[in-house]
Amino acid sequence: MQHADTNLVIRNPFGTMDVPGPDDSEVMDYAATATLAGDGADGNAGHWASIPTSFDPLESIWASRWNGGADPTIAGDTPETWKQGRAEIRVVGDRVYLRFDWDNGRRHGLIDAAREDAGRLVGKYINLTNPAITRPWVGRVVDAARIDGCFPNGRLDFRR
Repeated sequence: MQHADTNLVIRNPFGTMDVPGPDDSEVMDYAATATLAGDGADGNAGHWASIPTSFDPLESIWASRWNGGADPTIAGDTPETWKQGRAEIRVVGDRVYLRFDWDNGRRHGLIDAAREDAGRLVGKYINLTNPAITRPWVGRVVDAARIDGCFPNGRLDFRR
């Protein structure tokens, strides 16, 4: 997508700021050590979302949640507290874009990930509300209703 006023080319289908370096060495180094079993013992295995499953295995509306960091804009937040919100996933070629929010839609993030074998997603997250915050992210598409995800400080999961 090309922005008409600036000729800036935007990779993601949401028209927001792109994730910088979604395949850089920080991402690849983290992906080499991150593991997600995708089994029933995983913290994302229990059903916590109320978004209906759609026909497409990925593209649609999802629920999101993350922990592993305290959002200083949320009073009393702790790293262990789950920050929940809504998400939308779009697929463009071999890239998967996961745009999500939290704090009742006041904060937004975007993940740009490459799809690898066996449902593994490898990419990077940017906090669209505070773009100085980026983190490598690895996900596993467990099934049409569950994507387990992790970043160096915690979890960033999706359900429907």
